[in-house]
Order: sequence, then structure tokens, then C-alpha cells
Amino acid sequence: MKTNDYVKYVTQQLVQYMDQPKEQRRTQRIKKKEARSSFSNRWFGMIPLSFMMWYRKTKKR
Repeated sequence: MKTNDYVKYVTQQLVQYMDQPKEQRRTQRIKKKEARSSFSNRWFGMIPLSFMMWYRKTKKR
């Protein structure tokens, strides 16, 4: 029974997506891409940021 509900949900989402105009889908994709965090932050968390801040601080001295 749960599998049927999942298939129904996925089908509804797919049909809803396909019913949108092409330009609207493109703008949604672009907005989603812009909202994502940077590559280094996604993969390594705050470590690259903290290293960069430390490096800049020591560079100024």
C-alpha cells in the first residue's frame, strides 16, 4: 500500500513539472542553483572557510 502511495506522489510531481512552461522550469532551475552553497562548503563544511580566515589573518601580520 505504501508503494502505491509513493508511485502516485512521484507521478503527480512529474505531471505537475511537465505541465509548467519551459521558461518557468528554467527559471526554477536557475534559482535552485543560485541558492546552493559553494562546492567547498558543501563537501567540507566550515573547514575551508576557517582555514581561509586564519590564512588572511596571518598574512596581514
